[in-house]
Amino acid sequence: MNKGVPYLDNFRAIVYGVSALLLIVVVGAIGFMLIEGARFIDALYMTMITISTVGFREVVPLSDGGKLFTVLLIIFSFGIFGYVITSVTRLVVEGALQQSYKQYQVKKQIVKLENHVVVCGYGRNGFQACVELKEHGEKFVILEKRDHVVARILEDPKLLYVQGDASSEEVLEMAQIRKAKALITALPNDADNIFVVLTAREMNPKLKIISRASEFRSDLKLRHAGATNVIMPDRIGGQRMAKLVTQPDVVEFVENILLQRSMDVRLTEISCDHISEENTKMNIHELNLRKKTGANLVGLKTPEGTYIFNPSPQIKISKEDKLFILGTHEQVEKFKKILQESQV
Repeated sequence: MNKGVPYLDNFRAIVYGVSALLLIVVVGAIGFMLIEGARFIDALYMTMITISTVGFREVVPLSDGGKLFTVLLIIFSFGIFGYVITSVTRLVVEGALQQSYKQYQVKKQIVKLENHVVVCGYGRNGFQACVELKEHGEKFVILEKRDHVVARILEDPKLLYVQGDASSEEVLEMAQIRKAKALITALPNDADNIFVVLTAREMNPKLKIISRASEFRSDLKLRHAGATNVIMPDRIGGQRMAKLVTQPDVVEFVENILLQRSMDVRLTEISCDHISEENTKMNIHELNLRKKTGANLVGLKTPEGTYIFNPSPQIKISKEDKLFILGTHEQVEKFKKILQESQV
């Protein structure tokens, strides 16, 4: 059984039932022709009024053999009719109930969401974004208006979704956009992405917005509309292919860190909001975090938005900085803990 197709068993049951009805019509017509010597049209008529039990008179007198054949025909047709009606009812009722129950459960969960990610569009890019978010344990809700794509979303009972136009304020409200921490819009049309960005930015000024763009000229428009970052899959794909020619090992090394499924080693962003006051007075060399934790501080982002790679040991860390740490999960957690503790 293919579990990926909803209600497939019920569809098969209906097909089997209809096939059986056609078969009994053929058998009935042939039976009346052979037993009573009826013409084909009369035999077909006799078969149809028999299995439908409409009660019209016979067109030819029935012999004892014909009467016995008619009784058997009625018995078998009743069974097949009951089978088909049951299958159709199950398909309609169970399908409607399951979808209604799914939508009810989804709405209940979405209302409770906070600090989640809204993903607009469940095409190739949107699907991959959801896969990555799931891998990192992020909560997310999908916005999608296409019926056939929503049917694909329904195949996974764990996915939260809202069906509708992602640029609509009402749809974004249903996705709890005001309580979300980020939005990813991966719609195939750049104009649609711009409308989504404009609407979402107006509803949640603090929202982090990542947008997909197909054309180079859309990059600036999306940023003006309020996008935090703009991703161009075609440009990234071309750059990666060229890098695989010029620096293949570097590309594979970086991708192994960023895209690997295992969490043995990871590159993590750490906010310094909770760094202790004593630690802000000490430079990186004095903190000696590499020796204490085993994790590597590979870069930092200043409050002005400047990125510093391989920062100097003489740099002091402030509460507004963001650090980029390379290490195992245990090393990164230990790094966070020591950073918040007083070194005095």
